[in-house]
Amino acid sequence: MSFLKRIFTWWNDSTVGTSLFTCLKGKFIGEDDQGNRYYSEKNGKRRWVIYNGEIEASRIPPEWHAWLHYTVDDDPITAPPAVKSWEKEHQPNLTGTAGAYYPQGSLAQAGERPKATGDYEAWRP
Repeated sequence: MSFLKRIFTWWNDSTVGTSLFTCLKGKFIGEDDQGNRYYSEKNGKRRWVIYNGEIEASRIPPEWHAWLHYTVDDDPITAPPAVKSWEKEHQPNLTGTAGAYYPQGSLAQAGERPKATGDYEAWRP
């Protein structure tokens, strides 16, 4: 059953076609801290990622995203970007998970909604 999943579904893992294309035409470029592996076609025309685990685009760090989308020519292994003092570690999008952000007063936060400040007037029909 897992072989059939690899043929027909892309959301579980790389498909058989992607794996075959990677073996025949891909050149390994590097790996990020999450274990995602990045490839380029040997002639340099295409770039792609094979995810380590869940296939979620927000798991790609900004420096690799820039390389994948041809914003920069050199990959982050060859030419690592300068890290600014104010930069934080990359985090994937946590929406829909237990780690998602919920503002004060949200139903999921189980707190009380802040009082309206008076600049709001409820509509009445």
